[in-house]
Amino acid sequence: MASVTRELDPAAAAAQLAEQPLPTWQGVNHLALVTPDMDATVRFYHGVLGMPLVATLMAGPQRHYFFKIDEANTVAFFERQGMETFRKPAGWPTRHPLQFDHLSFNLADRQALLDMQQRLRDAGTEVTEVIDHGMIKSIYFTDPTGIALEASYWEADATRLPLGNQETFLDPNPVAAVRELQEQGRLRRVPQTDLVDAPTGIS
Repeated sequence: MASVTRELDPAAAAAQLAEQPLPTWQGVNHLALVTPDMDATVRFYHGVLGMPLVATLMAGPQRHYFFKIDEANTVAFFERQGMETFRKPAGWPTRHPLQFDHLSFNLADRQALLDMQQRLRDAGTEVTEVIDHGMIKSIYFTDPTGIALEASYWEADATRLPLGNQETFLDPNPVAAVRELQEQGRLRRVPQTDLVDAPTGIS
């Protein structure tokens, strides 16, 4: 994978980016997860969750399937047969190397959440009662390979509220970047990252 890099002072980069218009993001094109059993994955995401299977392709020797969440938004899976998996509840710590915790799918309102909860129960999928997180109400469940999943709706839609509002900015001791945004309306510095050539941090 070719890359183009240039050395920038993190503060200068932050100042330059603050003057540019924000990108017009339109959701998640695809979130790529991994499964050892694509057949079970199709049966769960298409059959139980009702996310239409919209694309199937081969990425080298691996199957790569896409399930529709919304217009132009999908969750996708690579199939790695024989891959070790593990199960953990959403939000719980683990001794495994981990960057991904759980995935929450958005629903329109409480009734849609209750309908999904019933759909999961009708399919024989264990699911929690509705959990009240204040700004979000959720249910939790697990896919056939142990991926922790959540379905949620916004009680107070954080994406439509101003920065620093009292309904969704609830950390009493936020990190420095949040304080910069609240006090100055922009970040003082941004990190620089590199492409990864091979996995690291795996024992």
